[in-house]
Amino acid sequence: MSSPTATLERLPRSMQAMLVIGAVALAAFPLVPIEGTDFYLQMLTQMMILAIFAMSLDLLQGVTGLVSLGHAAFFGIAGYALAFLTPQDAPMALWWSLPAAVLAAAVAALVIGFLVVRTKGIYFIMVTMAFAQMVYFLFFDNKALGGSDGIYVYFRPDATAVGLDLENKTSFYYFTLVLLVAVYLFLRRVLFSPFGRVLTGIRVNEHRLRAVGYGTFNYKLAAFTLAGALAGLAGYLWAAQTGFVNPELMGFHMSAHAIMMVILGGMGNFAGAIVGAFAFEYVMHFFKDLTKHWQLLMGGFILLVVIVAPRGLLGLGESLLGRGRKDTTEASE
Repeated sequence: MSSPTATLERLPRSMQAMLVIGAVALAAFPLVPIEGTDFYLQMLTQMMILAIFAMSLDLLQGVTGLVSLGHAAFFGIAGYALAFLTPQDAPMALWWSLPAAVLAAAVAALVIGFLVVRTKGIYFIMVTMAFAQMVYFLFFDNKALGGSDGIYVYFRPDATAVGLDLENKTSFYYFTLVLLVAVYLFLRRVLFSPFGRVLTGIRVNEHRLRAVGYGTFNYKLAAFTLAGALAGLAGYLWAAQTGFVNPELMGFHMSAHAIMMVILGGMGNFAGAIVGAFAFEYVMHFFKDLTKHWQLLMGGFILLVVIVAPRGLLGLGESLLGRGRKDTTEASE
């Protein structure tokens, strides 16, 4: 899962063009008059939020080679931060609540990461899951923190200072889309920065990096903290959209969903995490409408993708496009 051949960092121009077309389609969707627009706006907004969450995990799993089963803890912490910061009679300003929620997730990631990045392999996986379960039960068993019933977020953040009404579904949709694009561009810049190259080197051969003098612990801790902060951003948006948070946001299944999204789309390039999030949510809703045994179909679908396309849907697309270009070239000769 962390081998060099399991990632697709550089995308062909044709696939880059398809991603741009997809972004344009998302931007144009609210302008298309169709029945049930509000429902589809909320569904697409949720997909974009989960895409941000998946990209944050891809920084660990696809780039650094650290598979975390506790990533949802930071997603939930930021959601709870928004719930605690928002009064019952008035909205909280976006420009205060968003940095505070992301900071809460980042601090939690820094503290937990300081302990877990010292471990490797299966031990890292199990320790991250253990810490996430500790956070989960901290909120689940504590009535002061909402207990198992969770907490309502009575108002979406107030962004009227810059002319945004986040209570409006369309405005919130575009706000989420802008953040999705910004996070993607930021992470792509990180990936090809000196910092990102060291993270890639850790995935490929950490022992060699240590031999040439790199302190890999600090780099892994920085990546873990940054990933936690971005997961917090997604959790903040989730809480703002749904108006409710509960301990299930920190549960094992949320971390597992993020892992499936990253694997489904393709690791190590962040575009794969976006594609994986959209594909995972669409297929899951399709199977849910099809049968009550949708988990069985979903598991079979993921298994099929892993067997047929080890590098995910983007890797499969790259292979098909490369084969098509080869066939065209041979025909012209």
